[in-house]
Amino acid sequence: MAITIRQPSALQPSETKAASRSLGSLPTSAPPRILVADDDRITREILTTILRGFGYEVEVVEDGQLAVERVAHGGIDLVLLDIMMPRLSGLDACRMLKGRATESFLPVVLVTVKTDTQSRVEGLKTGADDYICKPFDEREILARIDAILRIKRLHDHVLESRKKLEQLSVYDELTGAYNYRYLHTRLAEEFKRAERYHDPVACLQVDLDQLKGLNDRLGRPHGDVVIRNLCEVIRTSIREIDVLARFGGDEFLIVLPNTHFTGAIAVAERIWREAQGSPTQSLATAVRSPVSIGISLFPSRDVRNKDALLRAADSALFQAKRDGGNRICVFQQQGYIYTPSPAGEDTNAGPSETPR
Repeated sequence: MAITIRQPSALQPSETKAASRSLGSLPTSAPPRILVADDDRITREILTTILRGFGYEVEVVEDGQLAVERVAHGGIDLVLLDIMMPRLSGLDACRMLKGRATESFLPVVLVTVKTDTQSRVEGLKTGADDYICKPFDEREILARIDAILRIKRLHDHVLESRKKLEQLSVYDELTGAYNYRYLHTRLAEEFKRAERYHDPVACLQVDLDQLKGLNDRLGRPHGDVVIRNLCEVIRTSIREIDVLARFGGDEFLIVLPNTHFTGAIAVAERIWREAQGSPTQSLATAVRSPVSIGISLFPSRDVRNKDALLRAADSALFQAKRDGGNRICVFQQQGYIYTPSPAGEDTNAGPSETPR
């Protein structure tokens, strides 16, 4: 559809600067990308020249079908659609673009020679965010596009903030492991599954033995590196179906579904040995990270619910710390089993091969 532009007098330098300032909040490294869909070559060239002159990146297509296909590939921030186009009209293309289920906001502006109220209403009912009549003023279309892109930026910021909050509600910010809140949800699910199908489940509580001393000597940033290092050691020592969560400042809790006594011991030994043998490089200082580990098991005479499972793991860890730390303690049948003892142990020995 051919387009006629009312050419105002050339923009004065002050006006150009003002328009440029309106784009100032946009990242200079990634200017907005606008898709222009119009079957008239001259119209496409004119719009491309105007938009690129004000810092936008522009792509052009010849009809609505091509516009829909291009948007599907991503990377488009705004779409300018001529209403009257072959194959797929601007109205139909707008319906398709707005009908897609997505959280992101893609502004669509209809451009047409139809100036009557009914046409504008029909266009807006399809989901269009704005409606521009031909012939249009260059400054008007730039102002409308800038206004819509400001709305998009606000929408994207809110969406990003919401996603970050959702992440923080599930994951620990320092380590990327699950957080305390999510742990209880997953533990409840795993415990119910174990009860229903009569499967075993094990719980490991892992604690750094020397974190306070490291923080006092080298500072908290160093301690944070040690915590992240331990998290990575644990992550590489467990299965994908196991649940790893940060349980406290320097504590992690691991839920091992469908895992018996021997399997829990094998995992604990692997973590214990890897932590002993993995120096943490931070602030030009190499530090090894001895850990204490408490283990609890279900089914067990003293463990009847998920809270008891957690208490048992905590009690076993407390016993390990009370006996000097740097060891593994298993809570079972009101007693404690210690393995392995640091004294005389070969910390370079491979992990236990006992199957879970």
